[in-house]
Amino acid sequence: MPDAPAVVRSWQEYEHPDLDPVLTAAVDAFNEVGYHGATVRDIARRCGLSVAGIYHHHAGKQEMLVAILAATMNELLWRNQAARAAGGDDPVARFRNQIRTLTLSHIYWLKPAAIGSSEMRSLAPDNRRAIVAMRSGLQQHIQKDVDEAVARGLFRTPYPKEAVRSVVGMCIQTGQWYDEAGELRPEQIADRIVQIALDTMAYVPEREESTDA
Repeated sequence: MPDAPAVVRSWQEYEHPDLDPVLTAAVDAFNEVGYHGATVRDIARRCGLSVAGIYHHHAGKQEMLVAILAATMNELLWRNQAARAAGGDDPVARFRNQIRTLTLSHIYWLKPAAIGSSEMRSLAPDNRRAIVAMRSGLQQHIQKDVDEAVARGLFRTPYPKEAVRSVVGMCIQTGQWYDEAGELRPEQIADRIVQIALDTMAYVPEREESTDA
């Protein structure tokens, strides 16, 4: 189960990542020059600490990378859990909510989330397995609700596993092309992504299904 946020808040409220100054500086460095290009000295400079001061907080770059990815995944997981709960007994509502929060999280948490796409290869094997397990758990939640919707005839895609992989990838990539100066707000983009996700699943509302019978 993901760590609960220190202050209880709605899964639909998005704030800046709650990372310490060292990790915030590491996020900027990793995004600008990559994990292997970044140095502890540069990260220290960015957050106004000495190199010795950095090591007082984090043992090295690998620990910083793990902490950033774990914090990002915990953020995604508690929102996913809350979004599912808000959907009640309706698998389609749970699916909608999960796709919405996954999209918005990758827009509002763009910089730390981007590291999850670019630097997984930089993790030590044990660390990589731990982060991959967290990712798999989130995707399994979405898959479970899609499978239930398929069983109930609400989603008619013949390829539910492939459809889930495609939709999750779409949500993740949204943050990469989102433009703050663009015409659409994040919430408007999320609405469109949800609709595209439902189309991908070949969603058939219950009322339409009963009419066809």
